[in-house]
Amino acid sequence: MNDQHWGPSISADIVVIGGGTAGIGFVASLLKRDPSLNITVVEPSTHHYYQPAWTLVGGGAYDVKDTVRPMAKVLPRQATWIQAAVTGIDPDKKQLTLNDERTVSYQNLIVCPGLRLAWEKIEGLQESLGQYGVTSNYSYQHAQYTWDQVQKLRGGKALFSQPAMPIKCAGAPQKALYLSCDHWLKSGVLNNIHVEFNLAGAALFGVATFVPPLMKYIEKYNAQLAFNSNLVKVDGAAKTAWFEVKDADGNVTREAKSFDLLHVVPPQVSPDFIARSPLADAAGWCEVNPHSLQHPRFPEVFALGDICGTSNAKTAAAVRKQVVVVAENLLALRKQQPLPLKYDGYGSCPLTVEKGKVILAEFGYAGKLLPTFPLDPTVARRSAWFLKATLLPWFYWNGMLKGREWLTRVSRVD
Repeated sequence: MNDQHWGPSISADIVVIGGGTAGIGFVASLLKRDPSLNITVVEPSTHHYYQPAWTLVGGGAYDVKDTVRPMAKVLPRQATWIQAAVTGIDPDKKQLTLNDERTVSYQNLIVCPGLRLAWEKIEGLQESLGQYGVTSNYSYQHAQYTWDQVQKLRGGKALFSQPAMPIKCAGAPQKALYLSCDHWLKSGVLNNIHVEFNLAGAALFGVATFVPPLMKYIEKYNAQLAFNSNLVKVDGAAKTAWFEVKDADGNVTREAKSFDLLHVVPPQVSPDFIARSPLADAAGWCEVNPHSLQHPRFPEVFALGDICGTSNAKTAAAVRKQVVVVAENLLALRKQQPLPLKYDGYGSCPLTVEKGKVILAEFGYAGKLLPTFPLDPTVARRSAWFLKATLLPWFYWNGMLKGREWLTRVSRVD
């Protein structure tokens, strides 16, 4: 099809899909290295969100208004912003199609649109969310509602859900439970509340080292764990949630549970335009070499952030290290030099086990512990809470989104 049919075409050099943490962090870092680069960002949203603080909002420890800024304020000024959504990718032609029918051709493509929260995969959820005690810290609109409901609840049943992996910030579903329970404990009502954590998987946390310290908090709050229990349907008005529960033999039964508070974490998927493209792996994520973050079949393409088909935790902390790897490797590729840096799978999950204390879980591929500080990582600390609630949000807006690379030491290729 010719360009006239598709509308005007745009020719660009380095094209970045996505203006989230990965996209803006990467553009800022790349321009710090070479301000003369011609970079185009394709991003439909008018606003940029600091999502790691939504857990704190749901726990009454952060103002939701401080988690959002206009996209135009955070996007580096030297970059060109196309405010549109990508609907298709043709890596053979090095071309994107946009939702306004324009096409964008590129020399290098950086794929970082994040993932999609698939609220629709839980029947009845969208109709119930934000009322009837049905809430989610994964939504800017509802994190404050979580805290409102937690304060209101003086007795009854509180259910917390976690879908199948991968999800962004794998610890966030249980952080919601811990901060809620901490409030109920301090308010003297925890004994009147039956707390249950329904996990689609078979483990409390993916890195075994952190399970014993987390179990101490599960016991402290007298929370019940329901493994292999996946939320599939919600009827807010009837205060009922349905879970598909798998037994040891793999048989699945559907179980109805009543609730007074239901904190939902939606299933999470790759955006359709990636999943349907030649860039996708078998699961629909963007395929990359797990160390160089370069696409194995289209060498001019790199990916970073939640879209990557890698086994690391999908967190902003992972992006912090990936940005450096992709920036250096892209510049080397453009000079036809060997790619110098490799990503070790680093991710961080500050587990807010109570208001004022955090277990700082930092790990890489295969669950290898990668602590930044020389302290026992399994101990809940006030210093880690300060890092999570005060230092990191400040650094995010004033450092990471401006290309300042703090605590980003990465490995060189041997």
